Amino acid sequence: MRNKFCCAIFCLLALAVVSVAQDSKNKNKDERRTVTQVLDRTVANIEHEFVPAAEAMPEDKFGFVPTEGEFKGVRTFGQQIKHVAAVNYELGAAILEEKPPVDISDESGPASLVTKAEILKYLNDSFVYVHKAIQTINDKNLVETVKSPFGEGKVSRLGLATSVAWHGFDHYGQMVVYLRMNGIVPPASR
Repeated sequence: MRNKFCCAIFCLLALAVVSVAQDSKNKNKDERRTVTQVLDRTVANIEHEFVPAAEAMPEDKFGFVPTEGEFKGVRTFGQQIKHVAAVNYELGAAILEEKPPVDISDESGPASLVTKAEILKYLNDSFVYVHKAIQTINDKNLVETVKSPFGEGKVSRLGLATSVAWHGFDHYGQMVVYLRMNGIVPPASR
């Protein structure tokens, strides 16, 4: 009787394991993402870190640039934001194989944008544009090459799409230093 009981328990455990494995397998099928979704999520990740950091700095500090140490010639806080937005437009345009829809002024963004509201609008609009460009990437054109926006040669759409994130996070790191130098804890660290 004890052997039958142990055998029954073993069979129930085996069925439970198979059931959990099957549920997990079916769940993974439902959770598969397309290349477009993965790349768009990558852009959303930088957007959700970068924009709140940009918003956190008071307008009167958008002209802040470190002066102590080796900071000669670096961009101001506001210039960092405009630069990232301009490159977003540049990368998006290259993916779409068109001219940028706005002034990118040699990756510096328009000099006419000086207020916090203007700069943040330029930034937010750049993310809308780059999301639009990412939506055109799929399994078929992922590694097709397009004209590089950075001079001669060709680059893949995949390379351009991933550049949005790494470029943005490079400047995000600099912005975090600027925020902390002004006594502001970045939103992602709160």
